[in-house]
Amino acid sequence: MEIKSAQFVISNTDVNKCSAPLMPEYAFIGRSNVGKSSLINMLCVRKDMAKTSGKPGKTQLINHFLINENWYLVDLPGYGYAQVSREKREKWEGFIRQYILNRPNLMCMMVLIDSRLAPQRVDLEFMEWLGENGIPFVMVFTKMDKLTKSKIAANIENYKKELLTTWEELPAMFYTSSEERMGREELLDFIDNSNTLFVKP
Repeated sequence: MEIKSAQFVISNTDVNKCSAPLMPEYAFIGRSNVGKSSLINMLCVRKDMAKTSGKPGKTQLINHFLINENWYLVDLPGYGYAQVSREKREKWEGFIRQYILNRPNLMCMMVLIDSRLAPQRVDLEFMEWLGENGIPFVMVFTKMDKLTKSKIAANIENYKKELLTTWEELPAMFYTSSEERMGREELLDFIDNSNTLFVKP
């Protein structure tokens, strides 16, 4: 897929105020500081479409972007240990879950995983929740350029082993580096193929 256009549409915290669900939609989410904004910018070949920051918790709303005028990319707040108050974190979790459970055109959740780290409980629990609620998702490993290949391979293998303790089969996995533009074509091809399965609600 070639990204010919990418434009911001709307930000809010209420799923009922999101764009009309008439096009397929893919939501990007991950633990705070996983590199989500950098990945989104890399996919869309934009430097500042999604706001990046060295401080976790930059994204605080449901952000809709219209891509190629035929599908939505959604940038969701990160989960985990952003340096925000407990009250704000609980508010984020509330509207994020409402969005995920009530968005009829949501084709797939893109769950971003930091490839540098051993399996994180917060990631595993979030994916378990998605599975329990029948929400399609894939795993997108980020920052693949930050460690040696052997160390990253070991981390990914540990994730697979951990998942297989509760899952019968593994979700699809993608391997990315925003700096090296690694995985861009594979992710966009996945979205392109998924778009053909979309049926208007």
